[in-house]
Amino acid sequence: MSIHGPEILIPPFDQVVEKSGAYGGLLLLLPPGEPTLFATLLSGFPAKFAGPWARIWLESNFAIARSARERRQIWMGPDERALLYPESAVAAPYPYAVVDTPLLTGDTLWGVLNLLWPGSHPPDPIPAELAAVDAGAHRLSELLSRCAEEGRPVRAYRRPLVVPRQEARRYQADEAREGAHFAERLPGGGLGMNLDGEVTFVTAATAELLGTSAGALIGALPWDVLPWLSDLIYEDSYRRALFTRLPTSFTALRPPDVWLSFRLYPGASGISVRIRRTVAPTEKVLSATPTPTAETADQEAALTPASDEAPTRVGSLYHLMQLATVLSQAVKVRDIVNIVCSPVMSAFDAESIVLLTVDGTRLRVLGHRGLTEEAGRILDDHPLDAATPAGRCVAEQRALFFTSPQEMDRAFPGWSVRSHLSAFALMPLTALGRPVGCVAFGYREPHQFGSGYRTLFTSLSGLLAQALDRAQLYDAQHQLARRVQDLLLPTALPDIPGLEVASRYRSATRGVEIGGDFYDLIRLDSGCAAAIGDVQGHNVTAAALMGQVRTAVHATAGARPDEVLTRTNRLLTDLDAGLFTSCLYAHIDFAAHRALLATAGHPPPLLLDAEGQVTILDVPPGPLLGIEPGALYTSTETPLPPGSALLLYTDGLVETPDTDIDASLAELADHLRWAAASPPDVIADRLLHQAPAAAGTDDVALLLIRRQDGRP
Repeated sequence: MSIHGPEILIPPFDQVVEKSGAYGGLLLLLPPGEPTLFATLLSGFPAKFAGPWARIWLESNFAIARSARERRQIWMGPDERALLYPESAVAAPYPYAVVDTPLLTGDTLWGVLNLLWPGSHPPDPIPAELAAVDAGAHRLSELLSRCAEEGRPVRAYRRPLVVPRQEARRYQADEAREGAHFAERLPGGGLGMNLDGEVTFVTAATAELLGTSAGALIGALPWDVLPWLSDLIYEDSYRRALFTRLPTSFTALRPPDVWLSFRLYPGASGISVRIRRTVAPTEKVLSATPTPTAETADQEAALTPASDEAPTRVGSLYHLMQLATVLSQAVKVRDIVNIVCSPVMSAFDAESIVLLTVDGTRLRVLGHRGLTEEAGRILDDHPLDAATPAGRCVAEQRALFFTSPQEMDRAFPGWSVRSHLSAFALMPLTALGRPVGCVAFGYREPHQFGSGYRTLFTSLSGLLAQALDRAQLYDAQHQLARRVQDLLLPTALPDIPGLEVASRYRSATRGVEIGGDFYDLIRLDSGCAAAIGDVQGHNVTAAALMGQVRTAVHATAGARPDEVLTRTNRLLTDLDAGLFTSCLYAHIDFAAHRALLATAGHPPPLLLDAEGQVTILDVPPGPLLGIEPGALYTSTETPLPPGSALLLYTDGLVETPDTDIDASLAELADHLRWAAASPPDVIADRLLHQAPAAAGTDDVALLLIRRQDGRP
């Protein structure tokens, strides 16, 4: 089968960038059967900045990946990206607007179109821009589909192709010459840089201001020629101008005593820099733009690899800074794995990655990508010895670097064939002097790991080790907490003829605390009783009190609902636990086709009738349990004929900050109405997924009870 190169996509890609008003972006393709998007075309940026987005795993927490997974367009204003998708801000922590649009024809996903606008863009998208994006995405999708139907699908190269942007006007030779003379006559100095940061134009006055020759600057990066501009803050101004497309500025000292101000003006094809003499900045300004000292220079040198050894030096530093932030927010081991297998892999330009943890005397694979199944089997559940690269790395607590297949096979015969790799870097993960695992990066081609790469890998391994150790402790605590919680909740609900029942319990998404939500279903001679409640707090005390409430309800089940709550309340006030409990109790009478209900400050139940209509039941509220020793409760009756259902739930299903509770209840009723024809288990799953608090920080419990048709 022949294929098309990505060049065939350049015209429609360039057209959508131009018509949408974007300053650049990426076109990423999804090869058939692959779990990874590959950057194919790049516009508005130099190729050296494409690394973090060169390969994006579909399951990663990138907006691009989510757009592909959910097959929907995602817009983010200039200040939203870092908040919503912190992993995607690893390499570019700057404000800019972005939209990700899936490329679809029917059910086939071809890739994602990613376009960027300056940091000055309004927070909300402009309709005309989105219309142009949609039209361009449609053209690209149709072209990709047509190529595939013709038997010549489009395939990405190993590196994305850069599609150069042109300024609006082109100048004739004499105009360009006059423009240079014009620039020479202006006071101060100025120079031009292309998008790669290389100097393309410099005036004589500029060379004099900078203390060097024009010839030394042309074709070079300013911070490579001028040692006093080598501070990463100055290079960051160039990156900021490039990503935000907004003017940036800084002040620098040309030794011994000449202060210069630099103002950068970005454009489609490069950056214009205005340079002038200025006075020494105040102490306040100096704190924002520090000048290098011998000490900071040494520190930065340790983190700053040569440009031919690692990703761009300021970019690699941002990788570490942003990864430190993201890893500090990771709570679970799965969070660490997702970070390692997406931004970490991309940031270090690796083609495979594997994260292993020490489990007793063996190594266990936590996650990997790009590794062959055979290599994964060899590494997983292997003793801590020197028989595998990872085993030696952990056993000897030292980094291992193999730059070629020959080096790998000398140390571990046949490893290059098993892994399909030509270079391998392994870093031990150690926390508090204790080995916790190993991280390994693989490359398909031979790879030289210079001092820059090795320093970055070492810094990364320290961050990963601390995060992994913390996450494993969290997971262990959380597993223990969930086990205690499970022991306090019913292991299974009774099978009662004539009833269809579904229950769900989901703990809060953050924290390892034990929750106080509970539910129960009790068989009675005349039918059944159902209870649901929520003990204040998320700790062992709350869980213990929850168990006592369940016991009290069981002991009095069969009495009228108001009596059940009165007796339970008396017990809780006698215990004086200092915690309050909401509770809803329902007695379902099969023969009378009715339900008797009473509530102690609990959210109202919902009634779903046989025709699919939903009613929010008005149950007279009583005080929370455990407050007033003599509190009285009221029972209320509602019809419950065959085919109807009761939904009992805790407030975690409906309450969200800054949302009116009546609106949340109405939305829950709508969700129940839409799912009415489904089996109870399906309804329960949909309610848990669709409710506004589904991703909240409170526990959620629900109990759905439906009378079967034909029950006498």
